[in-house]
Amino acid sequence: METIIIAIFLAGYLAITLEHNLKIDKLIPALAMMALLWAVIALAHMPVFEVNAELRELDPTHLDEILLHHLGKTAEILFFLLGAMTIVEIIDYFDGFSAIKGFIKTRSKKKLLWLFSLLAFVLSAIIDNLTATIVLITILQKVINDRNTRLWFAGLIIIAANAGGAWSPIGDVTTTMLWIAHKVSAMQLIEHVLLPSIICMVVPVLLASRNKAFKGNIEGDMNEEEGLKSKFGPTMLYLGLSAIVFVPIFKTVTHLPPYVGMMLSLAVVATFAEIYSNAKFNISNVDGHENGSVGHHSPVHHSLSKIELPSILFFFGILMAVAAMESLGILFHAAGGLNTAIPNTDIVVMLFGVGSAVIDNVPLVAASMGMFSEGLDNPLWHFIAYSAGTGGSMLIIGSAAGVVAMGMERIDFFWYLKKIAWLALIGFLAGAATFVLMRDFVLNA
Repeated sequence: METIIIAIFLAGYLAITLEHNLKIDKLIPALAMMALLWAVIALAHMPVFEVNAELRELDPTHLDEILLHHLGKTAEILFFLLGAMTIVEIIDYFDGFSAIKGFIKTRSKKKLLWLFSLLAFVLSAIIDNLTATIVLITILQKVINDRNTRLWFAGLIIIAANAGGAWSPIGDVTTTMLWIAHKVSAMQLIEHVLLPSIICMVVPVLLASRNKAFKGNIEGDMNEEEGLKSKFGPTMLYLGLSAIVFVPIFKTVTHLPPYVGMMLSLAVVATFAEIYSNAKFNISNVDGHENGSVGHHSPVHHSLSKIELPSILFFFGILMAVAAMESLGILFHAAGGLNTAIPNTDIVVMLFGVGSAVIDNVPLVAASMGMFSEGLDNPLWHFIAYSAGTGGSMLIIGSAAGVVAMGMERIDFFWYLKKIAWLALIGFLAGAATFVLMRDFVLNA
């Protein structure tokens, strides 16, 4: 029966990878794969196990118990993501991200490249790499008229956003997964991965800045004033970002799961959103044309309706599918075989990074959590966070940031492969080398 299980898993994996070729949203094979795997386990009465990390062995358990256990762990991640996504949408409701455009004062292409790269690196660590990419490419489209120039900027934004998300527990889905699963702590993750991530971003930007695409100044009126939709935009931007940053602090103080802190942050941001929205509504009706709550739309309800539910369902399907493989002990035995075939775990983890450019990094990291039993803050987990977070930059389809940029700017797969992929590869290798050197000669000295 294990052969059938593996065949279902590989078929689902392949369908997810070929999402654009099949023109089928990846959430469909993810959900189908998850349901089929657990159905086969139940119908065949296959034995299920829980991995004992301390003893490095498998402990038998009951199907209902292990299913509920994995459902709870998956729900922690999903509710955390829901809270973060809602806060970001509330900021966008008040057009808060337009305030970022005020930081852009230069017309030099080279200076703009560094500015956008730094913004992508910092923003992605706070609001995640996907959202940071959307925000910055939207601003990019308002600042730079020439499409060819924008393509180059977009490619470097992808690299910088993925690098920025790798060192923050709230910057990328994969690092969030490792953080919530108690594989890494926030401060240790930052200490081990921040410098390699900076190198991963700086090296490609430094190389790209020598390209003729970034010579000279941009043309057109980049300082055209558009005005904010709401006078509360900047306030909601700073409040929302502060609320998200507060979550790791809340977890450190209370030792409660991160989703609890995220729900508290969401409640605070939502409260101010309703207050500001009511104030805006009352001002707009000062002439007395409307009264009461007629025509008033809740910013929280609006933001919740904008949440990408397909992404949430995809994460649910893939995480529960990988949990099925883990419960059967397949990933546990696969780790043993992989360590025998390739004794150097650094090479294994770097292969994970290269693989994340082809295969979605969420299932890769989920699989790695079932394959390795190292404890909290083992350097292995920090290296996995770095590799999975930054390796996807090597292909335009290798990361959520790349896919969304591909859609927004209609970036050709082969253009990216020819122009940007080598920069991402050099940055990835430079950052990986920095991580290994820090681990072996600095942090463990």
